[in-house]
Amino acid sequence: MDFDKNLLSFLKPPLLEKVLENSSIKEFQKGTEILREEQYVKVLPIVLEGLVKVYSRFNDKELLLYYIQPSQSCVMTFYASLKNTPSKVYASVEEDSKILLIPVRLLPKWLKDFPDFNQLFYDQFNLRYSELLDTIGHLLTDRMDKRLYEHLKNKSELTNNSSIKMSHNQIANELGTAREVVTRLLKKLELESKIIQDSGGIKIIA
Repeated sequence: MDFDKNLLSFLKPPLLEKVLENSSIKEFQKGTEILREEQYVKVLPIVLEGLVKVYSRFNDKELLLYYIQPSQSCVMTFYASLKNTPSKVYASVEEDSKILLIPVRLLPKWLKDFPDFNQLFYDQFNLRYSELLDTIGHLLTDRMDKRLYEHLKNKSELTNNSSIKMSHNQIANELGTAREVVTRLLKKLELESKIIQDSGGIKIIA
């Protein structure tokens, strides 16, 4: 398996050996939907390279929940796999990604035999809970233009790309607002010399 094993340094050698023996690594192109709502989970992902977006969908609206970065997994997927319940979220590949796929049928035994494996998911739960509290704080205290600007800056950093290529509708979905609101606020940010919009996308300049 061709990847930097330091990305899995949170797994002790005996467990790491088991994981590598029984798992597969797949490459996914940007835009690939790898998990749908109501789908039963068969594999647990750990991102090795790239970026994965986890979101909910309400009618025709999407709401970004969190991103899975290298060395991270999905706590929602973990819970659904252990309980054998349908997924409550969607996941799609935000950037071309290489993902380790662990068969969920092995998880109960490994969690029993290798208690340190639990730490990964305690850490993921704590991370997502902290992100949720931050999101609620932004919703309660920040104006939409600030939320939009911070969202664009965060996405630029996560993708390591100075130009964000997304439609106004896609951005609106991730923020849980209307496209018209995003269009108006992007123009405002542009007038404030914080961003530039052109055919190449949206670029943060301040």
